Amino acid sequence: MNSIESASVDWIGHGWLLILAFTAAVLVVAALRKPCCRLFGAERAFQLWLLPPLAMVASQLSHAPMAQVVALPAVVFTITSAATTLPAHVAESNGLDWRTWMALLWLAGMLVSVTLAAIAQSRYRDRLHGATRVVDLSLRWPVWRAAGTDVGPALVGAWRIRIVLPADFEHRYDATERALILAHETMHARRHDGWWCLLAQAVVAVFWFHPLAWWLLSALRHDQELACDAAVLREHGTRRRSYVNAMLKTQSATFALPIGCSWSPRHPLMERIAMLKQNPPNAFRRLASGFTMILLIAGFAGAVYAAVPPGKTSLGAASDRYTLKMDVAFDGKPAEMHFTQCLKPGEYVHVSGVSTGVPPWKGRFAVMSTVGGQIEIHGEMVGGTLHEASHPIVRTKPGQLATILFGTRVSGKPGEMEVTGGEQSIKVDLTPSTGC
Repeated sequence: MNSIESASVDWIGHGWLLILAFTAAVLVVAALRKPCCRLFGAERAFQLWLLPPLAMVASQLSHAPMAQVVALPAVVFTITSAATTLPAHVAESNGLDWRTWMALLWLAGMLVSVTLAAIAQSRYRDRLHGATRVVDLSLRWPVWRAAGTDVGPALVGAWRIRIVLPADFEHRYDATERALILAHETMHARRHDGWWCLLAQAVVAVFWFHPLAWWLLSALRHDQELACDAAVLREHGTRRRSYVNAMLKTQSATFALPIGCSWSPRHPLMERIAMLKQNPPNAFRRLASGFTMILLIAGFAGAVYAAVPPGKTSLGAASDRYTLKMDVAFDGKPAEMHFTQCLKPGEYVHVSGVSTGVPPWKGRFAVMSTVGGQIEIHGEMVGGTLHEASHPIVRTKPGQLATILFGTRVSGKPGEMEVTGGEQSIKVDLTPSTGC
């Protein structure tokens, strides 16, 4: 298993936990969004969308690793010639592992999703060519008047926000309706809805293959508009009729706006109007709903975190650093050389030496994660009694000893060779552990 395949195993392990957490969170949101909207109002119900990102983050938080109570048998790897360096079951393949292909396909889908969203955003901005700045409005965010009547009202962007109005804004709406539309767009900006859209697009890019990701994108925008309407009417509750009239007069063309909020005809207009007829929750209901949401979101995120097996946030024993302890002995004598090195996955530590009766030799060793909570040690040895380079690979558990023997005196049946540790033998004891 090379470093690319090792990374693929790690990515797929993390990705699998992400998928489970994301799926569970979206299903909970799908079940609760409408009841919460009726009981607590659209603004509070929109906070349910905190569940998916928090659950995804919680699924990647590692617990303290549990102590290993079951040890593997001692690993002893014997080498007497280049022809016996690698058993068949650990020989490396020239082709890519299937997990590597899965990781590459996942990354390719993410790249395509991001590219399509960027193209759609660019096309919407292209329709703003010829727009002019509206200077007679004292708003916190810049307001632009589009050159056409089919663009806007809309909030465009996440960090460089622009409010876009149609060319006939002053003629299509009366003064009260214009004020409410501006209040609606500024409310989107105040609520940071552009960032919510960006987060939703990022989720779709990561889970491009997941049907619930595309449903999330549509449902979140739906709830986003309901929440914005409710927030506007909370401040302008006496102008409900004018607000409805402004909705009915807004018939923007269907232009995709991945990062931003537009008055699209695809929005459920009748549901939005019906929601406007509901009485907003009083202070007690708002307080009770806020407390309920905190308990729900914190409880669900905590449940996801608790469901992650301790020390297993991926399919392997992945770590960003490994400690490799090495002890080298010659001719069956006690170890003469001792090393302890902190290594990144796949990073090699180089060793070399010479002893009485043993020809000069040198080697290098790297530590990589693998499946089943094990660690794989990749080695390369030249010199000594070997006629050509040897590339041993051994697997062991964190904190457990693995031994590689190089020698010339061999006993035992074919396939069961044993180095006696006599003249000109080299014994390398390797003890890997996670962290430094």
